[in-house]
Amino acid sequence: MKPRPRLGALVLFLVLLFNACPLLAHGPGGSEGMVQIHDSMKWEQRPQRGLEASLKYPGISIGPTEKLRVDLIVINTGRRNEMMLARPLEVPTGWNAAIKSMGHTVSGIYLGAADFTSLELVAQPQAGGPAKPGEYKFAVEVKTKDGSFVRTSAIIVEVVSPKTAGKELELTTSYPVLKGPTGTAFEFTLELSNRSPKEQLFDLTAQAPPNWTVSFKPAYENKQISSLKVKGEDSATLRMMVLPAPNSEAAEYPVKVQVTGGQAKAEAEFLVQLSGTHKIKAMTPDGLLSLATQAAQPARVSFYVRNEGSAPQPQVDFITFKPENWKIEFTPPRLVNLKPGELKQVEAAITPAGQALVGDYSVAIQAKAPQAESSMEFRVTVKASPTWGWIGLAIVVLTLLGLGLAFLRFGRR
Repeated sequence: MKPRPRLGALVLFLVLLFNACPLLAHGPGGSEGMVQIHDSMKWEQRPQRGLEASLKYPGISIGPTEKLRVDLIVINTGRRNEMMLARPLEVPTGWNAAIKSMGHTVSGIYLGAADFTSLELVAQPQAGGPAKPGEYKFAVEVKTKDGSFVRTSAIIVEVVSPKTAGKELELTTSYPVLKGPTGTAFEFTLELSNRSPKEQLFDLTAQAPPNWTVSFKPAYENKQISSLKVKGEDSATLRMMVLPAPNSEAAEYPVKVQVTGGQAKAEAEFLVQLSGTHKIKAMTPDGLLSLATQAAQPARVSFYVRNEGSAPQPQVDFITFKPENWKIEFTPPRLVNLKPGELKQVEAAITPAGQALVGDYSVAIQAKAPQAESSMEFRVTVKASPTWGWIGLAIVVLTLLGLGLAFLRFGRR
């Protein structure tokens, strides 16, 4: 027969382990400071029975139509299981209040030894109507089922006007004005501060010029968002991307941003300064870049200069690259105030030098604005003058006549 002391020691060990289970199951790790204190107490230091209960905040501010929602923390500080009863103790006139858990109204909660839970006090004006601005006191009562332990907790609720409620939300930026050319994507950095004690979901909207694109993105993500959740007494950073319309002219354009959540609202105005794009194009009506003339005789060609950018060009001058002693004159000599999309005609007279030989020559014309330019290269063919042709023909004829006369005179001999 085996000795019984070993069996007795095993039974004693299991009894001690069973008694320690409640403490192990509800060790430190509660979200509230007082929960952590009680969880850190040694089992033998706990009283046989005990109760603590408190609303999370002693005071809170809400809007006229906003619900009051505040956590009610209940702790069983004793070493035995308890049934706790909870109810609203004090409710202002014109308000409805209830103790809830997971959306359901409750009147009590079962707590094991050294256990705790979080309920919620929910209150709102009767019939869902707006409450008058002012201060309202709410109180709750939590007690054990036999009434041996009773705890009460109160909260002062300040109902603020919509104008005051808006101050709980702030929208700021370090750079409200950005400047650049049309076609550039402008990125603004926004700081959204939720000064209320509650976490809220805020909607983001923007008002920009027609055909402009505005989008919001988190600070370190590339996805587009239309709303943002911000914890109470906290702030969040986001980016606003603004892409102007392709045909936007150089000017200043406002972009208004509005953030709303519950009764809170914040607005901010940003400014985009477009310097415009600078682009011009010089071209002939038919696209041909060749012409013919004679030495010392002007050849005339018409071409157009168009402003293809979004910024006006205050002045367009003409620069030429031509053979030596050639002359080029423009009518008009320069263009003034060429507006975006505008087309103006120019006539050029190209005159070769008097000693120019017959052949092909290259002549370049450049239309040059302060921040844009466009060039054309012409092939100019210099042909012989008809006068010299007739003179040459006369020389040939006279030469033939001379030879004929000489043949007749000397051939008879």
